[in-house]
Amino acid sequence: MQKSWCVAKPSSDQATLLANINFACSQVDCRVMQKGCPCFSPDNLMSHASIAMNLYYQAKGRNQWNCDFRGSALIGITNPSYADCIYD
Repeated sequence: MQKSWCVAKPSSDQATLLANINFACSQVDCRVMQKGCPCFSPDNLMSHASIAMNLYYQAKGRNQWNCDFRGSALIGITNPSYADCIYD
């Protein structure tokens, strides 16, 4: 099975991204994006939402329905990891 990742749609508004972070991080451990951790930078909603949404997606079994977030997410096959921030 091909590896896939869940990321925020670039067109998503800030309120939606914040809601996605809050939901995903209530279900999975999002410590990797706290200040001082590998995925804190860049410190913006788009980046943090993508990290949180992907953590949720991976933890729940990489099903398409685990990367919907009310239409504000995309499933990609290109690894979005950068620097020391590794998307599992």
